[in-house]
Order: sequence, then structure tokens, then C-alpha cells
Amino acid sequence: MAKAPKSNKVDSSNPQAEKKNKLGRMDDEIKELEDLIGKTKYNKRTQHAIGLYKAKLAALKEKRETRASSGNKGTGFTVRKTGDGTVVLLGFPSVGKSSLLNALTGTASETGAYAFTTLTCIPGLLKHRGAQIQILDVPGIVKGAAAGTGRGKEVLQVIRNSDLVLILLDIFHPEHLPVLEKEVFDTKVRMNQRRPDIRITKTARGGIRIGTTVPLPDLNNDTIIAILKEFKISNADVLIRTQVDADQFIDAVEGNRAFVPAIRVLNKIDMADEEYIKQIIRKTKPDVSISAFKQINLEKLKDLIFEGLDLMPVFCKEVGKKADLDEPLILRRGNTVEDMCNKLHKDFVDKFKFVKVWGPSAKFDGQVLSLKHTLQEGDIVELHTR
Repeated sequence: MAKAPKSNKVDSSNPQAEKKNKLGRMDDEIKELEDLIGKTKYNKRTQHAIGLYKAKLAALKEKRETRASSGNKGTGFTVRKTGDGTVVLLGFPSVGKSSLLNALTGTASETGAYAFTTLTCIPGLLKHRGAQIQILDVPGIVKGAAAGTGRGKEVLQVIRNSDLVLILLDIFHPEHLPVLEKEVFDTKVRMNQRRPDIRITKTARGGIRIGTTVPLPDLNNDTIIAILKEFKISNADVLIRTQVDADQFIDAVEGNRAFVPAIRVLNKIDMADEEYIKQIIRKTKPDVSISAFKQINLEKLKDLIFEGLDLMPVFCKEVGKKADLDEPLILRRGNTVEDMCNKLHKDFVDKFKFVKVWGPSAKFDGQVLSLKHTLQEGDIVELHTR
């Protein structure tokens, strides 16, 4: 008797196998779309097609992520945010994150000459220019982290709740940089980008109505409509107030992106000669080059962290007394008197009468101002409550 041909069907009685098979097919589709986008040369003629491919890719990745996470509770890192800002050290294994954490904070993070030394999220506290900044050393990530390789997905999720990402690169492995950036991008985190000013309001009828206040050289109305339809949006009012491309518009449609500032740090410069260092600096364009081990350029790095978090010192003054210029209160640039009150004590907003301000944000010394007044670096603030 002839043998029956082998079936490619998955046993429906095995849900896990069926799920794995569906995810595999989705991975193949994702790979095909990524290859198609990579091979298509961008110009005015292909702009619409590439935009549509990217929309299909984003929708497919969203669907895959939802299906992959169904039934999985996950065990992400749960580190409570403290201090004036939270910074995540991100890099490949053995890039020197634990050594840098030790150098910046004095935290006794275990280090060794082996990959994956750090297996948990280790916090430390950097004290600099009056600020107390939380530094988190997370396990090193590798290619495929965003898809769940190792503990990559958990690690990358930590940065969504951070205030600053510090990308640490090994000077002998510049090829890690594009891999890291792609993994972060695939986790729906946009580093060093501002959230685009786009408003999409779904309507019951009327099709897609588009309004813009700026020219859009990288995006036309046909592409906008095609992207929206890919996400099952057929009726909506769209208002675009910043210049964007297809990727940024897709980000706005999905609406689940985190926008986090980042600084790029090249480590282990003590182990390379000057000419090689210059070559890698030209290639990777770091914000600062350091040696965590020999503590080279660490003060410059601390300043970059402070500035990257948009921190600023202001000084508090008690009524009838001189201002305390030794112990600043650390706020964020753009913070108001109300933000300051909330940081000092939860009751100060309710009991607020007025403030007197001396310094850059006041028109004259001792100006009486309200809760909504925006403070500036170096201001001296005298708070009056009921």
C-alpha cells in the first residue's frame, strides 16, 4: 500500500504548536516586507509604495506582538523610579555597563570577564550638580532582543519608562550601534525625536479629511489615506502641524510610541591607540568617549547626563532669610511654580498664595508671580502659603 503524503497541517489539538506555526508565518511575511523596503530605492516615484509597505509592516508587527503575548504574563524588571531622573545603561554584554555604573555611583555591581554577568536590573544613584539621578544597569542585549531573544524584550521595555537612555558602545565593536538602534526602534521607542504634532480624530462618515500647516515633502495625501486604511481607518479628520515622513505618521496612527532622549557613549578608549579612536569616533559619532575602568572623561559624561535630562537648579528662600545657594532644588526646564510646589510637598498647591522670584525669569527682583509662572535656571523662589 502506498504511503499517504505527509501533511503540512498543524494538529489543531495542540494550541501551542498552532500558535508557533502562525507566528512563524508572520515572521516570514515581516522578513519579506523588510527586504522589500530595503531593496526599494527611495524617490518621489516610490514614496507612496514605500509608505504603504511600512504601514503594512507596522500593522503586521502589531498583530504578531499581540498574538505572541496572548497568555503570557511576563516578568519584567520592577525598579521604582527615584531621584530627579532615571537613566538606563543600554548595550551589548561585556561592553562595560557594570564598570560604568560603579564609576558613576559607587554601586557594587558585580562585574567579570564573561558575557551576561548582569542578570538583574541593578540601580545606583549618581549625585551631580545638586541632582540625584537614578542609573539602571540592565542585562546586555543582543540582536533579536525586541523579538524576545534572551531577556531582551524585558530589558528594552525598561527604557520606555526611563527619562534618558545611555547607549554604551565598545570601541572594538562599532557594528553593535545599528543593531542596538534597530532593537530600540522595534520596541516602539524613538530616541532623540520629538513627538510629532499630529491630531487624528475618527469620524462616523465623510472619508479622510486632511489639513496641514507645514509643507510635507516626504508625505502626500494619497499615502496618508493609504496608511490610515491599512489600520482600518476610513473616516477621520487629520491635522498635521510638523513636517513628518511615513514612519512618523505611522507612529502617530499607532499612538503607542515612547519618545526618550539618548546619549551615545564610546567606552574602553584606554585600550586603543589614538588613530583607531579617531576612526571609530568618525564612524559612530559618540557624544563622549570614555574609559569607565580608568575613569577618563567621566565628569564630562556626568554633565551630559544632567543636560540630557533637561535638569536645572533653582534655589528656595524662606521669608525674611537669605536664599540657600548651597542646596538647590532640581527641576526640569520648562517647569512652573506649580511643578515646584508639587515636588516640595503635596499640600503646597492647595495652600498656595503667591511666590516672589529673583533671577532670570523675573522682570525685577522680588516679582510676585502665580502658580503658572515658568521658572528658569538660577531663579531664587520665596514661597508664600496660607
